[in-house]
Amino acid sequence: MEFDFGCNSNESMDYPDVVHPLVKSITSGAADMGILICGSANGVAITANKYAAIRAALCWNEEIARLARAHNNANILCLPARFIEKDEAIKIIKAFFSTNFEGGRHQNRVDKINCIV
Repeated sequence: MEFDFGCNSNESMDYPDVVHPLVKSITSGAADMGILICGSANGVAITANKYAAIRAALCWNEEIARLARAHNNANILCLPARFIEKDEAIKIIKAFFSTNFEGGRHQNRVDKINCIV
């Protein structure tokens, strides 16, 4: 199933207003993964990573996207729109969604990510 939580306009908006619904769709099980796009992608990544079950990765090329999936089991792709062209974004998206998590030694590391407070 596909969801679109985007702003759908050129007006200024607050990125958490898009991040929280996307994250909730993943944590509820309605979606498996998602994409967030903003200027630098830092704000959306920081906001999404506040949730324990989320591993949002800021990716600016295909190799980073593959590694985010293969080694970190990232479930949200964050794209920095000010720094990549549309054609590159499409390649990054394809790399992210076509790469499987490798598990093994990487699973041990992913299991240690969530903070204990």
